[in-house]
Amino acid sequence: MRGLVYEGRGRIRYTEHLSVREPAADEVLVRVAASGICHSDLSVVNGTIEWAAPAVLGHEGAGIIERVGADVKGLAPGDHVALHTLANCGHCAHCEAGRPTRCRFTLGNRTQPFRLGDTPVSNFAATSTFAEYTVVKQQQAVKIDPAIPLDLACLIGCGVLTGVGSVINRANVATGDSAAVFGVGGIGLNVIQGLRIAGAARIIAVDLLAAREAMAREFGATDFIDASKDDAAERIKALLADPVAPHAGGVDWSFECSGSAPGLRSAIASLAWGGTCVIVGTPPAGATFEVPVATMGFVDRGIIGARYGSSRPHRDVPAYLALYRNGALKLDELVTKRYRLDQHEEAFHDLEEGRLARGVFVF
Repeated sequence: MRGLVYEGRGRIRYTEHLSVREPAADEVLVRVAASGICHSDLSVVNGTIEWAAPAVLGHEGAGIIERVGADVKGLAPGDHVALHTLANCGHCAHCEAGRPTRCRFTLGNRTQPFRLGDTPVSNFAATSTFAEYTVVKQQQAVKIDPAIPLDLACLIGCGVLTGVGSVINRANVATGDSAAVFGVGGIGLNVIQGLRIAGAARIIAVDLLAAREAMAREFGATDFIDASKDDAAERIKALLADPVAPHAGGVDWSFECSGSAPGLRSAIASLAWGGTCVIVGTPPAGATFEVPVATMGFVDRGIIGARYGSSRPHRDVPAYLALYRNGALKLDELVTKRYRLDQHEEAFHDLEEGRLARGVFVF
């Protein structure tokens, strides 16, 4: 079968000789129809995220079930499914409480379901959607309406769950709140539309690329700041000045989606009194930053992390697809370009150059 194999930093190649094992008792074999191309995949290739090679990358997929394991319930061959990365156990305290992103079994669960000749090849993020077929745990496959195009449904599995979920599940943004979004790529756009859906009154998009303004506004941004020219935090404080104490102006929420330490510092500096910064982006391993404690503790500011949008996929995926069907959630507009697997060099170059909201591999 066709697939992309990561062979080490800076090296990924197309092959037609990959194979995948049969599903275990609690797994399903999925014929992948489409896979979104996420910056996290690029981060593995460029070394920002450390991952052992060889591996099949990709973690934002949708497809059709081919075979199911003996213990699988509620799924059958022919079902259309959206895939997600949370291979949670289902029985720990966090799973029981409806917090699968905190399940310890969703970390460090690298396996080797693929082979390239005699060489075992590992998965990535428990998913691996840069291949024609993949095997995942049954809880990672969410049955969806066959009428929804699979090259759109695939986007739910990371970009939408992470971006919209960070707003609705983790931050619980209230109607009328103000927010700034740092980094307007695929995740940032979904944070913006999550804020729009939540009823945020002011949504300020911040990016180093001025060309991203039009799309940011299409998804719901009310303002745009070109961070290559302006001090974003100062501009935000000026746009949302406090009528009593101008120096205390800013946003109720900031979302750092670029994974950069300078972006995080600016996101924190843009907060009003009582504001909270949500860390959504993935920085390099070992990245650190400093923040003055007095500017946080004395005025009720906060910093929180958001893993995978604090998602509950079997609740959230159907909910987001319902929002898509009624026009509230944009999926068609997220897809900038579709590619074949053998066009991966072009796809990764376009992503690295900031040309894509989302690129999609179509099989």
